[in-house]
Amino acid sequence: MTSPLRLGIAGLGTVGTGVVKIIQNHHDLVAGRAGRRIEIVAVSARNRSKKRGIDLSGYDWEDDPVALAERSDIDLVVELMGGSDGPAKATTVAALSHGKDVVTANKAMLAMHGQELAERAEAAGRALRFEAAVAGGIPVVKSLAEGLAGNRITRVMGVMNGTCNYILTRMEDAKLPYKKVFEEARKLGYLEADPSLDVGGIDAGHKLALLTALAFGTRVDFSGVHIEGIEHITIEDITRAGDMGFRVKLLGVARMTGRGLEQRMTPCLVSKGSPLGRLEGATNMVVLEGDSVGQIVLRGPGAGEGPTASAVMGDVVDIARGLRVPVFGLPASALEQAPAAITATPAPYYLRLELLDKPGALARIAAVLGDVGISIDRMRQYGHAEAVAPVLIVTHKTTRDALDVALSRFGATGVLAAEPVAIRIEAF
Repeated sequence: MTSPLRLGIAGLGTVGTGVVKIIQNHHDLVAGRAGRRIEIVAVSARNRSKKRGIDLSGYDWEDDPVALAERSDIDLVVELMGGSDGPAKATTVAALSHGKDVVTANKAMLAMHGQELAERAEAAGRALRFEAAVAGGIPVVKSLAEGLAGNRITRVMGVMNGTCNYILTRMEDAKLPYKKVFEEARKLGYLEADPSLDVGGIDAGHKLALLTALAFGTRVDFSGVHIEGIEHITIEDITRAGDMGFRVKLLGVARMTGRGLEQRMTPCLVSKGSPLGRLEGATNMVVLEGDSVGQIVLRGPGAGEGPTASAVMGDVVDIARGLRVPVFGLPASALEQAPAAITATPAPYYLRLELLDKPGALARIAAVLGDVGISIDRMRQYGHAEAVAPVLIVTHKTTRDALDVALSRFGATGVLAAEPVAIRIEAF
């Protein structure tokens, strides 16, 4: 075997601890697969005295992660601190500047600074790998950058935040309101310290921005991701959509269109019978579509110690083997700044309306839709309650702009008892 690959690990939280465990417990297995030993030389974290359930006595300790990145006896820095700037970025820049390869699970840092860091890595002739930053244990980054390199990717789609999927499926199964399930998720430790990163769609938006760059050869553009969270999804939306054969998912979708690059992380409806529709709990799923391969579906745990540490180690082993690929599939200098699509691709929409019990109420709604060129695919009306009639409408494909015009005109009909709800239906 050749000389060992010497690691410095910055960050000993859940994922960092998991990486240490894999190296300690599977040392010979990993060495056999990598063709060389992989050894931890030094570690760094904010709290030296914290009990982590692992033996760190054999490693040097650096209080400053930048100092760890600058050590001459380290070949590769594993950055697992998190945060888009601060110590995480400083450590990554220091590592690349001192000739180290970097493996990171930091989606926020790459979503905000991916182009800059890719240019630094490639100028230095170093690897910057980030499989663990997207969808936990699912090897979606490697699939796009390597396995599907012969395809023109037409669409990337998926559920990329397990917390949101847990909340939505729990609401449906237990018939519980959003606020109650949100509190359950918080007590279970499923939420970030800032919950808006999860339920507001930001965490998943970071991941989508990275996959978009890989899929379409573009510069990472998190600012171009249209993001809506799940905070306003009600149990009524979930129940009524279920009656029409759909389930609600926080769904990321990216595609290159004639109007520009479309990136959305929003609540959508998917067919109950589709793989996305059958996805339960905190599991992630990513769908990749290519012109040669067709459609492939990747499903697995999107977070947690074992799955995320597994993804980190996949990158570490690739570097140990000598694999060098551009950070985002193409050389950083070749990545294009794609214009953002102003409007989304046309799609069917689900409308939930509460109409006053007046003669011709539904006809007035249908007339507004017809006036803006939206046709109705199917409709369901429920029994009256206190002079209010719940009505569900599924439209044929239309643009969001046309739908917004219709929604703005509904108020003038005088038949609405509440604000209408409109949710996009994404075809699988």
